[in-house]
Amino acid sequence: MEEMITGAEALMRSLEHQGVETLFGYPGGSIMPVFDALYDHRDRLRHILVRHEQGAVHAAQGFARVSGRVGVCLVTSGPGATNTITGIADAMIDSTPVVVIAGQVSTAFLGTDAFQEVDLVGVTQPISKWSYQIRRAEDVAWAVSRAFYIARSGRPGPVVLDFSKNAQVDKAAYAPADVDFVRSYLPVPEPDMEAVRQAAELINAARRPLVLVGQGVELGNAQEELRAFIEKAGLPAASTLLGLSVLPSGHPLNKGMLGMHGNLGPNVKTNECDVLVAVGMRFDDRVTGRVEDYARQAKVVHFDIDPAELNKNVRADVAVLGDCKETLAAVTALLQPRDHSEWLGSFAPCEQEEEQRVIGPELRPQHEALSMGEVVRAVSDAVHSDAVLVTDVGQNQMMAARYFRYSRPRSIVTSGGLGTMGFGLPAAVGATFGQKGRTVCLFTGDGGLQMSLQELGTVMEQQAPVKIILLNNNYLGNVRQWQAMFFARRYSFTPMANPDYLQIAAAYGIPAVRAARREELAEAVARMLATDGPFLLEARVAEEGNVLPMTPPGARVDEMLLEC
Repeated sequence: MEEMITGAEALMRSLEHQGVETLFGYPGGSIMPVFDALYDHRDRLRHILVRHEQGAVHAAQGFARVSGRVGVCLVTSGPGATNTITGIADAMIDSTPVVVIAGQVSTAFLGTDAFQEVDLVGVTQPISKWSYQIRRAEDVAWAVSRAFYIARSGRPGPVVLDFSKNAQVDKAAYAPADVDFVRSYLPVPEPDMEAVRQAAELINAARRPLVLVGQGVELGNAQEELRAFIEKAGLPAASTLLGLSVLPSGHPLNKGMLGMHGNLGPNVKTNECDVLVAVGMRFDDRVTGRVEDYARQAKVVHFDIDPAELNKNVRADVAVLGDCKETLAAVTALLQPRDHSEWLGSFAPCEQEEEQRVIGPELRPQHEALSMGEVVRAVSDAVHSDAVLVTDVGQNQMMAARYFRYSRPRSIVTSGGLGTMGFGLPAAVGATFGQKGRTVCLFTGDGGLQMSLQELGTVMEQQAPVKIILLNNNYLGNVRQWQAMFFARRYSFTPMANPDYLQIAAAYGIPAVRAARREELAEAVARMLATDGPFLLEARVAEEGNVLPMTPPGARVDEMLLEC
């Protein structure tokens, strides 16, 4: 006779069947039967109690981004569910595989405006890969398996399961499910070998090629294929924000970061190259600048797994649809070794100008106050460029991206497309569970930290070894910079009165130190890294520091400002 178990117990067994070991969440009324079942699975499923449901999704994102696995979070209905919306939208635009499981009122009460009822499926359908309401206990195993398959396959993304309370408590026979096919869903298109041949032909004929590397390379685990691709043909490469750790920072063909606050060389050369090769990136407006003047002189080759991204913002002369791990290897096999030394050498004047006018002054400032960049580089050097970088959003994010160094893949976790302030702290907690043993360095601003400050409680309870570097400038720095540059220095509600962060850290039992002078920085960083578990380093940085270079909004990508 088949064993009859509750839907809540079926969820536990289904998660274990998917290889889940860690999940992030917050209990409540409509999900209580699931948490009751979880009590008996504590030896196999480790639940991390966050302090806000948005933090649960961000923590799951941090876990997923560094581990390459699906992140899972578990919340209740109503406000618990709606608190996850920002995280779901963030995961969608940044292609992060997470499964959000939310409680729901019993099906008999649906549509009655019952206590803590909300139409989660209707709310999340536009911002998720799949959103489904489980109404029967017998559907649990199938729904969970399908959710994980959709979340991690093809272009990854978030999936939402809305779990009605009656389905949690009702009983049904259980058998593990393994969904690996969904009708009308083609996660990995078959490569078009004619497109592969055309791409190789264009690249072989190029005199001034430039490769743009996006997070799709990381998501497709195609880091080695990308290196083989650029090395065989001597192709200079630059990365989007989310693709920065695909190539080691010191790789001779790595020309830095693209976009609004990227490096001068690749942005200028975008409008000088004759063949532009985009791999796993979506031509975001922060990368292209004024799109009608973007790389007009170049033939464009675009590798992507998602057909919706091809010809969306920038028209491709050759669109190579498919998994870049496969398509890159296929094109590489047809490439001819080329000497592009003259073209590579043409980056040098841009690099020298940026070093002289931007990088040098930022890393070796003449003013008394610490600069954001020198703090970032001091930490990066101290960890020997071998840590996971997590950032919040704003100046801290751009400075960290520019001046942190990377030696291994999956080493940057940041909110790219949505730009979610408050992302950093919970994402860093998740990252510590995603790659245990690696140092996790969180760079955050005073504004972003206060948006998710409650997650210090999670850090405290879990003793999550997050090294928190707070770049405190007493401003909403990024907005202030725009106000300085484009709004006549009218600082409308961007100055911030800040609390004593060291006292806050002490209240949570987190060791902390403050560095306000240059001579204090090295010792503070050393103390932070020598301390087991979490640590907060508050760096008092120049209040009106700016992130440069900068492509102003509405300008061409190569029209970068080197000073304010």
